[in-house]
Amino acid sequence: MRRHNGRLFRVARAILKNDADAEDALQEAYLDAFRHIDAFKGGSTLVTWLTRIVINRALMSLRTGKRHGIIVPFGQQENDHQPGTTETQVEDRSADSPMDMTLRAEMRRLIERRIDELPSLFRTVFVMREVEELSAEEVAECLDIPAATVRTRLFRARSLLRQSLSRDIDMATGDAFKFDGERCDRIVRAVLARCGVD
Repeated sequence: MRRHNGRLFRVARAILKNDADAEDALQEAYLDAFRHIDAFKGGSTLVTWLTRIVINRALMSLRTGKRHGIIVPFGQQENDHQPGTTETQVEDRSADSPMDMTLRAEMRRLIERRIDELPSLFRTVFVMREVEELSAEEVAECLDIPAATVRTRLFRARSLLRQSLSRDIDMATGDAFKFDGERCDRIVRAVLARCGVD
């Protein structure tokens, strides 16, 4: 489980767009795998078999959630130690300045929001290919689609993500080096004071 948790969590998260739901789906998938281990015949790798189970569990959860309505939590706890993050990666980050860590966390949240906005078919392929770095053939096997479809969906996902992040950058660029409010008032006061004007 520890070997595959990060990958399987991200696949479930890509489908469900919610950390808690992804964790639930992952747990249920592990239980399904345990109950039906005799169904694993070795026609694919164990991780591919597990990934298929997680995908099925996440899709079932998604359908059930739509039928029963989505419950939105009032707040979520942020935890820098995300599933799939090793202790070494956490230690490496501790050398960064607090500002660098804050900027990285903000950037990560922005990218995660934009990935969540991708259509489900593109989002799942994007996470499996770009985040988990699976080959097109591995993704195709997990999703039971042709590898050419995986490549097309990945291309479209990258394009949509690039467009949305570009809009974010354009909006942020317009706000760069703002010179109003307290900073403006402070300089005006300083200049007037040096000129002897009250």
